[in-house]
Amino acid sequence: MNAAKRREIFRRLKEHNPHPTTELEFQSTFELLIAVMLSAQATDVSVNKATKKLYPIANTPESILALGVDGLSHYIKSIGLYNSKAKNVIATCQQLIDKYKGVVPNTREALEALPGVGRKTANVILNTAFRQPVMAVDTHVFRVSNRTHIATGKTVLEVENKLVKVIPKEYLVDAHHWLILHGRYVCKSRKPCCGSCCIEDLCEYQEKTSDI
Repeated sequence: MNAAKRREIFRRLKEHNPHPTTELEFQSTFELLIAVMLSAQATDVSVNKATKKLYPIANTPESILALGVDGLSHYIKSIGLYNSKAKNVIATCQQLIDKYKGVVPNTREALEALPGVGRKTANVILNTAFRQPVMAVDTHVFRVSNRTHIATGKTVLEVENKLVKVIPKEYLVDAHHWLILHGRYVCKSRKPCCGSCCIEDLCEYQEKTSDI
């Protein structure tokens, strides 16, 4: 795919959704961090249902730490892998208090040093909370990038590095959300809705459908 096509793809995605953002619900950077940690191998909908009950009770490192693993597990037990997630969240809260006075750090190195926070989660926080031009590649972004040929690669890191390199700078900060939402609602895994896709004529996928 050439640069002109990529630029037009993101121009259209922006035109379609000028201010994209995560579908996770949060009111602070800390709430976002916890929601993203909980969202691994879970849907945003399931995470939002859990945090709607949790955050009115505890939404700071200190208050969640006070719940302990068992107390936190009570609120997130509807989410997959909740036991291990509860342990990581409690450990992360302790580290935020001990090292950062309860404030979420804004560097990749510091974020990735937190228990349960990997590269993708760190990228989401850097991008969504701190508006840094980084690319978090989840299954949707990976699929859309490869399927359309915006950026092809066999690994998540390969696709991430290519996307950061080839996406025009003026679109890079919001590109993560555009690609996720496009993959979630249009360029679906099993059956893409090519007939209602705003970039269908630019996409280089060879097996387009007529589905809307």
